[in-house]
Amino acid sequence: MGRFITNEVKAAFGFVMRDLSLTKRYLGWEIVFFGYSLVNALAVGLIRAGDAPDKQAEGILFLVTGAVFWSFLIILFDIIADTIAWERWEGTIEYTFMAPIHRVTHLLGESGFGVCYSIIRSIFVLAVVVVFFHFSYPQAGILGYLKHANFLGAILVLAVASLSFLGMGIMAAVLPLLSPEKGPQATHVFQAIIMLISGIYYPVEIMPGWMQPLARLSPGTYALRSIRGALLKGQSIRELLGDIIVLLVAGVILIPFGVWVFHVAEVVAKKKGFLKRSG
Repeated sequence: MGRFITNEVKAAFGFVMRDLSLTKRYLGWEIVFFGYSLVNALAVGLIRAGDAPDKQAEGILFLVTGAVFWSFLIILFDIIADTIAWERWEGTIEYTFMAPIHRVTHLLGESGFGVCYSIIRSIFVLAVVVVFFHFSYPQAGILGYLKHANFLGAILVLAVASLSFLGMGIMAAVLPLLSPEKGPQATHVFQAIIMLISGIYYPVEIMPGWMQPLARLSPGTYALRSIRGALLKGQSIRELLGDIIVLLVAGVILIPFGVWVFHVAEVVAKKKGFLKRSG
């Protein structure tokens, strides 16, 4: 049993290293997309730059955390979904799906890289954005406002929230598997739904009454509430524990469900011959 687990861990790590190599190969594009995430966060934060000085820092940081979190989700979803597209481009998708590797090992290896990369990039985006607003609007006191922020708690919440988003990302990866032409673009539907009901750029309380119950079903709602609580209010891990538990439970449910959905789609793709199509 121990040898089996060791072999599976090594195999998963192999997928992580392969994705790292692919990222290095397309490093120029990664820099471009980092710039896009940065510009998007700055543009969103500037919406509240005209607030009164006593509310300016809170308003800017409220939107910036939403923008950075949104960037995190996009990266995570895209890495998992783009894995299928990359396999098609490289002409290796059939070999990967026929390899004596458990699909759980394959998907968790791909997802593990996605989580690590997304968190690291999101931290860099947040740091650059905070410095930008600190020097551009010194009267807001952005860094002073963050003096009591619980950064460790925010990172912990982001890591725990990744579990549930991995499950959704794996389900979204079904689309490019079944449709190489339009599937990758269709994954944005998942992202748009999360953005709409999770309060990324606005409080959930201002949403129409019939939509608010939907917000309670989204892991993004709990993740954003906790991250903003940690960064804007300095809430401790104990205060964030309720939302962390909800996110853990969501991850425990969504990851196995996502793997099952992917398995069903894989069977269909093999029967229909979709793996032989080049994207």
